[in-house]
Amino acid sequence: MKKLVAVALLAGTALTPGTALAQETSLEQQVAALAAEVARLNQRVAELEAEQAQTEAQQAESVAQQAAMAAQVAAIEETAAARPAPSVTSGAPVEISWAGAPEIEGEGGWSFKPRGRLNIDAGSFNAPDSTGREDGFNSEIRRARLGVEGDIPGGFGYKFEIDVAGNEVEVTDAILTYEDGPLTVNVGQHNTFQSLEELTSSRWSSFIERAAFTDAFGFERRLGVSVELEPSDTVLIQGGLFSDNIGDLPGKAMSADGRVVFMPEFGENQLHLGASVHYTDVPEGDTVRYRQRPLVHFTGERFINTGNMPAASEFGAGVETAFISGPFHAVAEGFWQSSNLVSGMEDANFFGGYAEAGLFLTSGDSRGYRGGTFNRTRPANPVDEGGMGAFQLNLRYDFLDLTDTGAGIVGGTQNGYMASLVWVPTDYTRFLINYGRLDYNDAVHAAAGGDRDYSVDVLGMRAQIDF
Repeated sequence: MKKLVAVALLAGTALTPGTALAQETSLEQQVAALAAEVARLNQRVAELEAEQAQTEAQQAESVAQQAAMAAQVAAIEETAAARPAPSVTSGAPVEISWAGAPEIEGEGGWSFKPRGRLNIDAGSFNAPDSTGREDGFNSEIRRARLGVEGDIPGGFGYKFEIDVAGNEVEVTDAILTYEDGPLTVNVGQHNTFQSLEELTSSRWSSFIERAAFTDAFGFERRLGVSVELEPSDTVLIQGGLFSDNIGDLPGKAMSADGRVVFMPEFGENQLHLGASVHYTDVPEGDTVRYRQRPLVHFTGERFINTGNMPAASEFGAGVETAFISGPFHAVAEGFWQSSNLVSGMEDANFFGGYAEAGLFLTSGDSRGYRGGTFNRTRPANPVDEGGMGAFQLNLRYDFLDLTDTGAGIVGGTQNGYMASLVWVPTDYTRFLINYGRLDYNDAVHAAAGGDRDYSVDVLGMRAQIDF
């Protein structure tokens, strides 16, 4: 039976050749497809093996980096553990204190302190209507100063300050200093040595403006080199050579200034006696002019004025005296200014001075003094400690003569009678109110009928903060 079936199948196959060929072709295609899939799988396996090798290399590199970082951290921690931590109470590298503003002191003699002041003025003056002067109320930012100061190792120091009042930027101080015991050397823009009133900072003046002669005779900061010597607590010697104010450079003016102060203390009383000289070589072709406002700065009016004078040089000499005893102080100065006029003209000689007395109305308060100038008043009972601050009343007579008939100069004469009330609520704040009656003779602006002898009344107020 089996043989019959086999014979039948063989016969069927032999009788259908197309079917056998089709089966043979399909098998070849399947074998080829299977070979292609095997080749693709082999390629993918190779790719995965390459990716695995790259991953293992990256992991090895990351482990090495982590080990290196751990070693660095360990080294830093070891160094930090060996170094003592800074301590404010045991010689700290940096110490910060407060004196109106932060003062930073570092090792080796470095220090840095910001400084500044703000003076806001307002008031009015009243002149005879017939003079045609623009009087009435006015106000201004008198000073808006910002700067820095400090010490540099080796005995050096610095101070730099600018004033931005009046929508202008002006350099007031730009000084490099060197100190060695009683000797101080200053290089840069700073005050020349003329007058106790001029050298006393505007932060502690008893009136909102200085005595008339200081502005009239052109006292100002100049670029130069100066030396200050204080051989004892009672003697101060100052001198220097200067050119122009830094705002007028380049310039050819040269000047020399010298000042000597005797300042002994008698118990709680302070005496001040001083004298100064000044010489300026005026560049050829330049002129000098002396003039002054009526007490306040917020007006541009000048009622006494010499006009421009052709001069070859200027020479000035001043004397100064002051006394402080408890709440009372008195001060007086005089200054003679001589201009050597050119073209065979006689020298023109002028004079200015003032006398002042002041009294604190509050108990325990006194006017400050240090190093040959008046200094900060610190209220005994400041407002921030529940007190009322310090109140001071001052009276002043201010004289300025800008007339020399021998030289043909009639600039006018001023007799000023002034009073001020100063309130110092804290160490770094002040409020002032001033009244002045200024009697003029030979004023440059004539009133009705050609009258040049008349009076002007002035009221000025100031709010101040400094640090």
